[in-house]
Amino acid sequence: MLKLIFFIGAGSFLGGVSRFLLSRYIQNTFISSFPYGTFVVNIVGSFLIGLFYGLAEKGGLVNAEWRMFLTVGFCGGFTTFSAFATENVAMLKDGNLIQFALYSSLSLFLGILATYSGSILTKAM
Repeated sequence: MLKLIFFIGAGSFLGGVSRFLLSRYIQNTFISSFPYGTFVVNIVGSFLIGLFYGLAEKGGLVNAEWRMFLTVGFCGGFTTFSAFATENVAMLKDGNLIQFALYSSLSLFLGILATYSGSILTKAM
């Protein structure tokens, strides 16, 4: 059990650092009040978790410890629902209803589509 906790913790660390770096890079590239950094990170993370679960389902490609490292650890640390929620609340407080609706709906739709696409991609391999 301790080994599994270490795997998840290491994945969370790498995912969190990766999220910070990518989100900051994206947000600085597309200077806007729209939270592109969190948006891109969450869509990429959704694709990755679909890919990782798809690989795990293929059997033998990813053992249980690596699946936990990649999904619960890395993807859990990489994606961020709390930032997503905070950014939505800020848009509502600022009266940016169109941005709020766009960000929320696109995040949900594209996140699910990305997860499904990652899973389907592994079936094609």
